[in-house]
Amino acid sequence: MILLKTIMKKILIIVLVFNLSLNSSFAQIEKEIELEKVEIISSPRIEIPYLDNSINIVTISKEQIENSTATNISELLQQVAGLDIRRRGAEGMQADLYIRGGSFDQTLLLIDGIKVEDPQTGHHTMNMTLPLEVIEKIEIIKGSAGRMYGQNAFTGAVNIITKKNINNNISVGLSKGSFDQNRFGITVENQSEKSGFIFSFKRKDSDGYRYNTDFKNNQIFIKSNFKIKDQKMSVIAAFNERKFGANGFYASPSAIDQYEETQASLIGVSTSYKKNGLTIKPKFYWKRNQDIYIYLRHDPSVYRNLHISNKIGIDINANKRNPLGSIGFGFDISKVFLSSNNLGQRDRTMINLFLEQQIQLADKKIDITPGFALSYFSDIKEKLNFESNFFKNFFFYPGIDFGFNLNKFFKLYSNIGYTYRIPTYTDLFYSSPTTLGNQELKLEKAITKEIGLKYMRHNLNINISLYERDASNIIDYVKNEESDPWQANNIREIITNGVELNMGYRFYLGNFREQSINIGFSNIDDNLLETDFTFSRYALNSLKNHITATYSFEINEKISSTLTYKNAERVNDKKYSVIDFRSSYNFDKFTLSVILNNILDAEYSETNLVPMPGFNSLAEFKYSF
Repeated sequence: MILLKTIMKKILIIVLVFNLSLNSSFAQIEKEIELEKVEIISSPRIEIPYLDNSINIVTISKEQIENSTATNISELLQQVAGLDIRRRGAEGMQADLYIRGGSFDQTLLLIDGIKVEDPQTGHHTMNMTLPLEVIEKIEIIKGSAGRMYGQNAFTGAVNIITKKNINNNISVGLSKGSFDQNRFGITVENQSEKSGFIFSFKRKDSDGYRYNTDFKNNQIFIKSNFKIKDQKMSVIAAFNERKFGANGFYASPSAIDQYEETQASLIGVSTSYKKNGLTIKPKFYWKRNQDIYIYLRHDPSVYRNLHISNKIGIDINANKRNPLGSIGFGFDISKVFLSSNNLGQRDRTMINLFLEQQIQLADKKIDITPGFALSYFSDIKEKLNFESNFFKNFFFYPGIDFGFNLNKFFKLYSNIGYTYRIPTYTDLFYSSPTTLGNQELKLEKAITKEIGLKYMRHNLNINISLYERDASNIIDYVKNEESDPWQANNIREIITNGVELNMGYRFYLGNFREQSINIGFSNIDDNLLETDFTFSRYALNSLKNHITATYSFEINEKISSTLTYKNAERVNDKKYSVIDFRSSYNFDKFTLSVILNNILDAEYSETNLVPMPGFNSLAEFKYSF
């Protein structure tokens, strides 16, 4: 912790010096770029401008998505420090989402505020992703978000927000790349006076970059905005199908003939009512996931799993201004069903209640936001509850945020939150020759504390934070001998200390057009207490040091390029650096892009010793009309 404080002090000095230099060096520059100072963060209840928020939020804008070297959400999120996307193979066919050294089961994914977690396992979280072309922005909440979202938001949450402003446009794209990659996509947008819709279809396939890593991927997304009388309604529907060879993805690296097929579907209906200062936002949704796993692709009879999960729910959130500031409240009720040849027939009813109040003091220089979530799970055994838990099968997620505006550019903030995570059905009941569940698992719990500083002025924004997460009964798959099967166990207590820096700077350079630089740094120190296990599959392999950098520039109105850099060091001291590059040429309605991935041809793996692709390229042609 002393080391983290020293790093924090050095970063603060750099920020102050950088600020002074900007004031003097760029005082005479007439072209000044304004950031989105009034950008609204899409909390489930209270919507608060970015600088007025007292939690750690990173936003990936539509512009950043369009300029990115990424071709899918997994690659895009890897460009954010503090996020650890562990991919198996190319194009994110299978990927796990981690935040701040937590596990994939401790991170929540949302689409337009709809929670799309899977009761079977967090491995399926990234199955439900969308084409980049239909995304307006992505909001990443780091730290305990249990008070805002309840279960699964143990270390943070990622909210994918689909396009709000629909244009009249048709875009067709074709791509060809290494490993015999072929891609086709079409996006249709239409807006009339009373309604609008988006339709997107994308197909990707490849022979694979090594034996048994071929894939086929189909994505469909539909969004429709319309009115029933004078009431605005919005409907989204998404379908994502993947079929891929899984050489060494699971079991062990020697299991080279594995194969998997996944299907993820989502339908959501939402609206908003406003009257007398009260805003009510109801959502109705259905989410389905299907997973077929085959141990020997050429002989499915040896070992095969089939899991089908369904979730239906209603989510109603409300907010209203009051003399203290803003109050937010709401609830969601959902029912999940699981049908599995391995995990059995399972079902669960979940109820979540939310309440928070933002209090503004001293002419809005000080803000305090206490709140809590209360969650109920119908199938949680009484023995899993803690003695301090007053209600049977209920769990309490309290938290509070503090903020102090030093001036109109600087804000000091702090927050603290308490959270739980109940075991997934895979944690409890899974059984295979290499992996075993454990019905005696206890609930995970943690308290997270954070302090940070935000700076936003003209074309520069900086966010620095220190945090500590004291987590106990953490669930991981562990073993003592290499020949033993992995088994789910509570591995006692992990105290995680971290420091993060995120900086964005937009400027003009010489005769070039707009330039932008985004830099991120994350350092994590995990202190595992009282463990009796030698090998850990997930929890003890977090990113110790993580550096990300993105440089986007426009040479002229037709040519734009982006260069991204990622340096990663895990706790096992394995280090690697990856550089990607994208350049696009725009001519009238045509866009030609070239993407170069892993230019340095680095040899590395992100999880389970699965080697990632070396240098590869992709050429993309797009026509809009």
